[in-house]
Amino acid sequence: MKAYELLFFVDPSSTDEVRAGVMKRIDVAISDNGGKVDNVEDWGRRKLAYEIDHLNEGDYTLIDFHADANQIAELDRVLRINDAVKRHMIVRRPDKD
Repeated sequence: MKAYELLFFVDPSSTDEVRAGVMKRIDVAISDNGGKVDNVEDWGRRKLAYEIDHLNEGDYTLIDFHADANQIAELDRVLRINDAVKRHMIVRRPDKD
């Protein structure tokens, strides 16, 4: 398994239930086929460089995890169809393999 990092943000006016639902769905997508979440960092509310979907701020979360390459495609699909996640980025981390 390779090391990856996922950074995403949701609308800062979202409820705690919505944020928990997003985190649960991400955890399920990673761990379904043997992946493992290593670390979750809540970065909190940050100002965006430019307006996205009429938002000037976002509530950011960074997740470090290990997974196989085929799980990354499924995780990306899950994040794209989730309306609460405004933007996301998955990056491979060869320094943490």
